[in-house]
Amino acid sequence: MAKPERKKSDDKDDREGNELIEKLVGINRVAKVVKGGKRFAMAAIVVIGDGKGKVGMGTGKAREVPEAIRKATEDAKHNMRRVPLREGRTLHHDVQGRFGAGKVVLRTAPAGTGIIAGGPMRAVFEALGVHDVVAKSVGSSNPHNMIKATFAALDKMASPRSVAMRRGKKVNEILGKKQAEQLEGKE
Repeated sequence: MAKPERKKSDDKDDREGNELIEKLVGINRVAKVVKGGKRFAMAAIVVIGDGKGKVGMGTGKAREVPEAIRKATEDAKHNMRRVPLREGRTLHHDVQGRFGAGKVVLRTAPAGTGIIAGGPMRAVFEALGVHDVVAKSVGSSNPHNMIKATFAALDKMASPRSVAMRRGKKVNEILGKKQAEQLEGKE
């Protein structure tokens, strides 16, 4: 079977080695009231990540759904950030995030737990490449607020190495000798 023709933008992504995971979180129909009645548009929210610790979210609005998704994807690519992960599968420590009325609690989990998170938060973790996490949303269930609260929590995430560098200490002074040896053995 012949391969389909690819666009130049796809070739560019392959050269960079960036295989991005794109998750459409939600589409909304929004209305603008004008003199002659209502003008309808579509608003989309997209989460994008590389599955290796980089993730971003974006929103887009247009008259048609595909155009709104394209705008949201471009916005997400511009808003990508790196999140430190332990062993490439879970978070380093428990953390809370808040945005507006949305509050989320993210907890590290042992291997084999899976992603225990609802709706929009699950999309963020899948795109990020987290395999084991327990997350709880408290307050607003609005997808925009939940995702922004999740990103606020992920921004607070710090690896033991970065904490040690900031304090001018060694990693085993931060974690303790046994945990530091385990961390060194994994990397």
